[in-house]
Amino acid sequence: MLNKLLTRSNKNKYGWFGDYSSWDKVNSVAQDYDKQVISDKTGKARPGTDGRELLYDQDSVLFASEKCSYPLIAFLLMSAAIKKKPLNVLDFKGTLSGTYAQIKDFLAEDVCASWNIIEQEYTQSGPVNFEDKKFKFYSSISECLEEKSIDFVLLSNSVQYLKHPHVFLQKLAAYHFDFILFDRTPFNSISSDRLTLQVAPTDVYPASHPSWFFHEDFFLSHFSSGYRIVAEFPTYIDGESLVHIDHKPQGVYKGFFLINSLKYA
Repeated sequence: MLNKLLTRSNKNKYGWFGDYSSWDKVNSVAQDYDKQVISDKTGKARPGTDGRELLYDQDSVLFASEKCSYPLIAFLLMSAAIKKKPLNVLDFKGTLSGTYAQIKDFLAEDVCASWNIIEQEYTQSGPVNFEDKKFKFYSSISECLEEKSIDFVLLSNSVQYLKHPHVFLQKLAAYHFDFILFDRTPFNSISSDRLTLQVAPTDVYPASHPSWFFHEDFFLSHFSSGYRIVAEFPTYIDGESLVHIDHKPQGVYKGFFLINSLKYA
């Protein structure tokens, strides 16, 4: 999605706008995902469907060139080494196989035992079309935990689209997972969270929707008592290192890797 949202020269109707006081106020001016349109695009967004060999999808858009999060790969390898066993990974994100497809060649059997996606509603076709022995979809964390013991949680470009992100973060911390990695998470330069309207280019998907930019210290405070921050790292997407809100440079996407300090001092 992302250069069109991020380039400074594109001062038009696409990007991030406003500083809203409530989710409902943003929704009153938003045009959310057309679930059928996104489902149709996602179903088509698979290798071979248009005669090309395409590597992965991101927000239901196919990419033919390889671009992946090398910090994620490094911390998966590190976590598997610490655990001394392959990891069960929980990917809290909506795209069908974007991250997994990007890095699966690095996921040897001694690194990853399973990759489990908590999916958005519009990707309900996922289990029918794309599941295999290692790769599976769930509707919630609790459903996944009924079948898998999760070691590593990935949250990439996802938390900012939750209505109540801090409630979710508190619950996430209470699970006491061994490893948590936030990737491509937006933060702002002011001393509080900022709620914006994100307007996507129509050739990506026809939607606008609420999107948070977080106050970094408050965001990380949910994990202060049970986790230590091992690393902070920049986004791997061009343009996300500086994000314009209302056409002014006021945000940044980046990531953090956390280890459970109660289990691994």
